[in-house]
Amino acid sequence: MKQERIITTFSGYLFLFVTLILIFGGIYGIISVNKIFIILLITGVFFIPGFFLVNPNTSKVILLFGKYIGTVKENGFYWANPFYTKKGISLRASNFDSERVKVNDKLGNPIMISTILVWKVKDTYKAAFDVDNYENFVRVQSDAAVRKLASLYPYDNFEDDGVEEEITLRASVNEVSLALEEELQKRLSMAGIEVLEARIGYLAYAQEIASAMLKRQQATAIIAARHKIVEGAVSMVEMALDKLNKKNIVELDEERKAAMVSNLMVILCSDKDATPVVNAGTLSH
Repeated sequence: MKQERIITTFSGYLFLFVTLILIFGGIYGIISVNKIFIILLITGVFFIPGFFLVNPNTSKVILLFGKYIGTVKENGFYWANPFYTKKGISLRASNFDSERVKVNDKLGNPIMISTILVWKVKDTYKAAFDVDNYENFVRVQSDAAVRKLASLYPYDNFEDDGVEEEITLRASVNEVSLALEEELQKRLSMAGIEVLEARIGYLAYAQEIASAMLKRQQATAIIAARHKIVEGAVSMVEMALDKLNKKNIVELDEERKAAMVSNLMVILCSDKDATPVVNAGTLSH
């Protein structure tokens, strides 16, 4: 038997009635009739270990002297052979929040990462007999999977990296989560575990490079913002010159156009408000 087998056993209520009759009938017989009725009492007591409960979303794995008999998954009150060994395995969904581990991403940057896993037992035979401790197996394999995942993708993209990555740990949440789920399902299937959901719970640069990477991100953001500012300023200067030319407000030679462009670019691109210098002379002075 190398796979799960679902079985049904006897109703516990029926055998409870039979057991009570045997016990009380044996006691009454011993007292009132003959000592031979002790056999009924012994039989009734022998039946007691056979009773067991299966609560909702739990199961009982049944063994007979080390041999797998089957699994009872339907909740209820049952009776089985008193020599059966009954091992309970929960079928409920469980959460697992892994510890934060330090690994290197695809670019070699040390990062801190952890995963949140939602899982449940699907095959009780594999969970009970194919691994030593299925709960510990989930913890160890989750740690191994998140380490492998982190090494496959960079933490983030930067313009100076030269190669633009399509998937990153920080930005591609859905893609990374799907890859993590697939990796975990491959690793945990041998233990009869079904992965319901897997997500990155924590992600950050390691402490030794966090400050430097923050400065790098800030520099990238500033450059991107400056690019937009300059692009908008050039457009506004172009529009201003075009309006002045169309409405013939003032005629500007190339030198004065250059001066006007320079002044407008300084005003529009400056971090601080520009301080104007008032010229009280003519256009030539």
